[in-house]
Amino acid sequence: MIQILKNTRINFVGLRFWAYGLSLITFLASVGALSLGNLKKGVDFAGGHLVQVRLNDPAMGIGQVREAMTRGGISDAEVQTYGNQSEFLIRVPLPEAAAGSTGTPVEQALEAAFADRHEVVRTEDVGPKIGAELSRNAIQAVAWSLVLILIYISWRFELRFAVGAVISLLHDVTICLGMLALTGRETSLSVVAALLTVVGYSLNDTIVVCDRIREELRLQRRESLAVVINSSINLTLGRTFITGLSTLAVLFVLSVFGGRVINDFAVTLLFGTVIGTYSSIFVASPVVLEWDRLTSRGRKTRRAEG
Repeated sequence: MIQILKNTRINFVGLRFWAYGLSLITFLASVGALSLGNLKKGVDFAGGHLVQVRLNDPAMGIGQVREAMTRGGISDAEVQTYGNQSEFLIRVPLPEAAAGSTGTPVEQALEAAFADRHEVVRTEDVGPKIGAELSRNAIQAVAWSLVLILIYISWRFELRFAVGAVISLLHDVTICLGMLALTGRETSLSVVAALLTVVGYSLNDTIVVCDRIREELRLQRRESLAVVINSSINLTLGRTFITGLSTLAVLFVLSVFGGRVINDFAVTLLFGTVIGTYSSIFVASPVVLEWDRLTSRGRKTRRAEG
């Protein structure tokens, strides 16, 4: 691999108080936006109306169905293929699904666009009870992942590394949710998948740094933990930069050219990758240092143990 950012000597530990301030401001802004109820729930969580339609013309595809919804004034419809290339599922929020004398807005839009070239296979309402169950399952999935991460890293490394990783992950997920709330994006199951992916990406980056810290602790026994952390971050900075830049390039293309269906997923991952890279350097690693100091495991204690 091409080696870049070699022999850097950036004092990341010295910058940690600036990072604490930035993280605190963004974290509180995110919590404030979430507490005010600004996080919009998508059809998966708030309930909605589902229409399964079959097109009789093989030349027509998902693009034509989306255009039909847009022309019908349904801007937030979710359209996906179902079964084969001629069948599609259309989901819309319940307020836009109220039926009139000529059917629901979705059926009206389909009739106007395709006339007798389509067949409505089924219609179904997804109520708030299912939405509430999906919400609980999503929260439980994130909570259990954090618990298992804490246990694994405590066993694989040390408790101080596990604490740093979990605080970093909570930081990342909260700020990503705050970003969704502040930008007015809807929360769907694809966004939950993106958040779990952000957790995995951030955790991987954090473990790389923590593993290097552990190795440098053995090699630099006479140095303080702050010096070792700085050295470890600088040694892994090239890898972090290459991984982050290549990931961001792909996600940027997806967010711009991927279409509306995966836009929320791609944008959440794009933002989460930036936050995850930042937190592995400026949140997880400094927390290891602060935890070491709070538990009286400073340089003298570590030398005695060595």
